[in-house]
Formats: sequence, C-alpha cells, structure tokens
Amino acid sequence: MSVVAIVGGQWGDEGKGKIIDLLAEKAKIVARFSGGDNAGHTVINPYGKFRLHLVPSGIFYPQVTCIIGNGVAINPAVLLQEIDDLQSHSIGISRLFISDRAHLIMPYHTILDKLEEERRSKGALGTTLRGIGPVFADKVARIGIRAGDLLNKGVFMSRLKSALELKNIILTKVYRASPLSLDEIYQQYCHYGERLVPFVRETSSMIREAAAKGQLVLLEGAQGALLDPDFGTYPYVTSSSPLAGASCVGAGLGPRGIDRVLGIFKAYNTRVGAGPMPTELKDKTGDLIREKAGEYGATTGRPRRCGWFDAVAGRFSVQINGLSDIALTHLDIYDGFASIKVCTAYRFEGQLLTSFPSDISVLEKCRPVYEKLDGWQESINQARSFEKLPSEASNYVSRLEDLLSCPINLVSVGPDRTEIIERNPKSAVRNTKR
Repeated sequence: MSVVAIVGGQWGDEGKGKIIDLLAEKAKIVARFSGGDNAGHTVINPYGKFRLHLVPSGIFYPQVTCIIGNGVAINPAVLLQEIDDLQSHSIGISRLFISDRAHLIMPYHTILDKLEEERRSKGALGTTLRGIGPVFADKVARIGIRAGDLLNKGVFMSRLKSALELKNIILTKVYRASPLSLDEIYQQYCHYGERLVPFVRETSSMIREAAAKGQLVLLEGAQGALLDPDFGTYPYVTSSSPLAGASCVGAGLGPRGIDRVLGIFKAYNTRVGAGPMPTELKDKTGDLIREKAGEYGATTGRPRRCGWFDAVAGRFSVQINGLSDIALTHLDIYDGFASIKVCTAYRFEGQLLTSFPSDISVLEKCRPVYEKLDGWQESINQARSFEKLPSEASNYVSRLEDLLSCPINLVSVGPDRTEIIERNPKSAVRNTKR
C-alpha cells in the first residue's frame, strides 16, 4: 500500500496546499478528510494562484482523482463557486467526487455560528463564521443532512423539515431572530443538488481499491494539530479532528492502511483567531514576518498572529500525529534576519516546562524560553539542494529536526511548487514505501 496522510503541525496555514500540489504529481487519488470551507489552501502553479477551500489540491493534475471525503463539511454554494473558478481556468473537474456521507452546511448553521459568536461578545472564539461548529454539532446529534440526501428529494425534505423545526425554535426563542423558510431552503438546495449530484457517490471504496493496487493516495488534512478538539488549545479549537488519526475515519480507511504521516510546519508560527500562542510577537519583528510572508487568512483575509517557532508545541504535534517526517515551509521568509529565535521550553511560575500543557489557563501564563541562532544575509530562493543553503539556514533546519525528534525531508524556499529542496532523496516523501 502507498497511503500518505498529510497534516498541519501547528495552528494551520502551514503551506499544506503547496506540498500536496507538489506530491500529487505522482498520485492516483488526493482525498480531503476533515474540516470545511473554514480552511484555505493556497496553491501557486503554472495555471495561476488559487485559494482552494474544499476541492483537494490535486485537482491541477489531469490523472489525479480528487475526493471530498466523508469527514468534510460542505457548503454547496462555496463548492460550486470553486468549481466554476477552476473551470474558468480550463481546469477539468470530471475527476472530482463527493462522499455521499459528507455533511452539508445549511443556512441555519452559518446564522447560528454568527449569533453565538455575538452572544459570547469579548469571549468570542474567533471562528470563521462559516457554520462549521454547528454543522459538526448536528452531525454528532444525528440531525445532520448529508450529500447523499440530495439524491432523494423526498428524504431530503423529510430531514430538512425535522431539522428546521428545531432550528427555528432556537433562532426565535433563544436568539430572538427571524425564522427561516422551509420552502426557500428546500428549493435552494434542490438547485444545488442538480449540479452536485453527478459528483456524489460512495468514495471510501475508491480509496481502498487504489491503495490495494499500490497506487499513491494522499490524504489531505485541514487546519493544524494544535486546533484539534481533544489535544489542541481547547476551547479555541476547530470542530473536526485535523490529526493523522482522523484521516482514517474521514476517508474510510483502517488505521493499518496508512504508510506514512507527513507533517507540515512553517519555519515560524502563526495563528488566526483567539487563543494562547506563547511565542507571539507583538512588535516590529512580528509585523515584518507577516508582511514578508503575506500572512493573511486565505479564507477570511484576517491578519495572522506571527511568532518564533515553538518547538514545545511542535514536539507535541509530532507525538500525537505519529509523524514519519516533516516538510518545513517558508524558510525563505528569514532571508536577511541577523538572528532567529526558537522556543525550546516554557517558564511557568518558576517551573521549566518542556511538555505542552493541556490547560490553557497554564499555557496563557507560560513564557517562552528561547535559543538564539544566527540568521543569514542572502536569498535562498534558488537553492535546490541542502548543501546549497547558507550554513546558518542549514543549521536552523538541523536544529529544528533535533528539537522535534523527527526528520525534515522537504524544505520550501519559495511559494512556487518548484522552489523546494528534497533533503534526503533515499527517504523522500515521494517514495511512500517503508
């Protein structure tokens, strides 16, 4: 088998889109396994610059089958807009499929998301207001509507009517908002269904069959490990698991089917929304990183909080994902820095912590303990081998590798898919056999 799970190692936005776009060249299937359109993968290739929110990043290769898995929450309007944009650039979508088990984001989900954030006021979580939390809540509460329901209008009407009766009670009685029209939503989603139904099918068997033939399957994650509902900075987390373990559930594979787990890390840390981030830089250095890297959300456009690399959180991510190796992105952003810092531990009330705390009230009070490394004063954009990097840049990569106890096999030195260093060809991520 040749199945690679690709996950974010930090708080998301690590550059997964570029890495998946690179590796998809030799893939048979790229399957998205979690999240919704609250995530955005930016891909730069010969077709142009794309921000994908639901369509897997392998869509740019004509031989790759792209699957939106059962673990994904789908907003039909967003998906159709994305499909139209791809087609306008002459990118075929005949190889795109949607799991019939994937849940649909309904109008009441986005409304309730916004109303709940407003209710929280200063304690708002900083969600993307895309309805992601409410749709996954309905999934667990067993009142969700799935893509497969669009195949049968009678079933769809029955489930919509039952769900909307409850949602209108919540809207009117709890939030004092206006009720929603059953007929309007039904007609709207029947219209969506007319376009989406040809893509809907049972997809997990497609993934298993490709894996059984030894064909390369990439399982594409969304967000990052530190936003996991169980192991992230709860409650400032996302609503579905972005961990490698969730790739099995979100795509329909057994855990023994995963051959490699590739973690994507930025050379620094970023975060969008509320929640603790020990290495955040609220100074000119943080602003410089943000502007050099264009650190603004692909989904929301919000400026990302920037900070030095956090190896304490990084080690934790390596452990809970069981990473095989790492792709390090955005190393070129440090071009011209005289020095670079890396957080190696936290200091909390006189104690030195080397493990990531589960209690955010502790994490919020942690202060980073930094190790200072020399920077480099030249561009690394043209480097295509590890040996061609300035010694300070290669030392930085090697130091992160030591701190994380995980090999770094890919190093990104620019935004284009060709601007990459494959550090250890004999154990490269493109060779998925152990």
